[in-house]
Amino acid sequence: MRNDHFDVLIVGVGISGIGAAYHIQHRCPDKTYAILEGRERIGGTWDLFKYPGIRSDSDMHTMGFSFKPWRSNKSIADGSSILQYVNETAGENGLLKHTKLNHQVTHANWSSEDAAWSVRVSVDGQTRGYTCNFLFMCSGYYNYRKGYEPDFPGRADFGGTVMHPQFWDESYDYAGQNVVVIGSGATAVTLVPEIAKTAHQVTMLQRSPTYMVSAPDEDRISNKLKSLFTPKLAYALTRWKNILLGIAFYRFCQSFPQKAAAVILKGVRAAMGPDYDVATHFTPWDQRMCLVPNSDFFEAVKNRRAAIVADEIDAFTSHGIQLRSGQHIEADLIVTATGLDLSILSDIQFSVDGALVKPGECTAYKSMMLAGVPNLAFSMGYTNASWTLKCDLTCGYVVRLLNHMRRHGYSQVTPRMRDQSVQKEPMLNLTSGYVMRSAYKLPKQGHKAPWKLNQNYLLDILNLRLRSLEDDSLEFIRAPKVAKVSQAVV
Repeated sequence: MRNDHFDVLIVGVGISGIGAAYHIQHRCPDKTYAILEGRERIGGTWDLFKYPGIRSDSDMHTMGFSFKPWRSNKSIADGSSILQYVNETAGENGLLKHTKLNHQVTHANWSSEDAAWSVRVSVDGQTRGYTCNFLFMCSGYYNYRKGYEPDFPGRADFGGTVMHPQFWDESYDYAGQNVVVIGSGATAVTLVPEIAKTAHQVTMLQRSPTYMVSAPDEDRISNKLKSLFTPKLAYALTRWKNILLGIAFYRFCQSFPQKAAAVILKGVRAAMGPDYDVATHFTPWDQRMCLVPNSDFFEAVKNRRAAIVADEIDAFTSHGIQLRSGQHIEADLIVTATGLDLSILSDIQFSVDGALVKPGECTAYKSMMLAGVPNLAFSMGYTNASWTLKCDLTCGYVVRLLNHMRRHGYSQVTPRMRDQSVQKEPMLNLTSGYVMRSAYKLPKQGHKAPWKLNQNYLLDILNLRLRSLEDDSLEFIRAPKVAKVSQAVV
């Protein structure tokens, strides 16, 4: 088995991993690095998902990289355009030569004696070993190999096709068919209007409605700024405009939930007309929100190319779905837009000096490191704003940390929970099914800094870009006089 050493190993080459590689390459030029990717292509989510209508669920001026302007006039972009943008970014910056595809990380063991990680990787059925001084997890939050599908009674009796959006068959022709989409989240809201263009009838079967907000897929202010300024400046101005508007809207929803709901539902009523039953089909039990570009979902329902049914499934039948209410929905294709299977840190088996690490039992430091685990960071985006905004700040913090350690001769940095008054809380305060099902896998957060997860970009700029790296919760250890790296592979 080969054992190669790098200063930094990045796991994952989607948006998070590409951002991490760019920041390390440009701001830590003395560091060697490699990106390990378990799949055969780069792009992460945007390469994996191929379902009809796949698009961004936030604007590309905040979802795009801070260092590469999004140039398209469409702010809400389709999946293929996003994948092209991601590939361009990797190619322009020479990141592909640092990327090792089909390298699935399975184990990682930290050795305090060597101040290094030993990483076991599966490559085409064989095991390969790498070592690194710092491990940066950029592999997202869900399982790429399977989605979540409930065990629906009678599924084996259904004579049509059942498909999960995560593994869409692009060769499947649903033209003229009756299609049922189970779910009411962002994926379902994207699928329904696109399938409705050619299907005979599309029914979105939901247990709980979702708040939906319509917005144009083009940002007129951004397009105007492009005619006045350089692409870089226009992008930066639009990015900050959208960040501040997003923060303001989120704070409004949090501070005045009833008023916010009234504003959102007023927009839905305007789109659907006065006779539609908005109370039943668009008033949620919990606070989830989906973006509807150009009102396409509302138009599909309003024009009766699609329908919404609020009910629970009793069983699949040979030709559709029987509901608890007694209604039966005919179907040739059933799309199970029922969510993701949460995967924390790629389900890698971590250990520190041979002791197993269980992420679900750890507390997250600044929502990017684990208490008691040295030289490890992970990139997780926001749940109330564009994913990339938080990832960009995380990458900036990691390169600051790496440079700080180099300047001071540190070989090891470990978050330590020294404040016994810190109360542990769930890391994500969400009621989404995929989060609730797998909450035990997630690290905990504390009720106060630096252990508290901030869903606030401005506050995170202060904490991650401007504040001192050294605090009472970080333990730094200087490098031994004779540095060595173990050749053992865990």
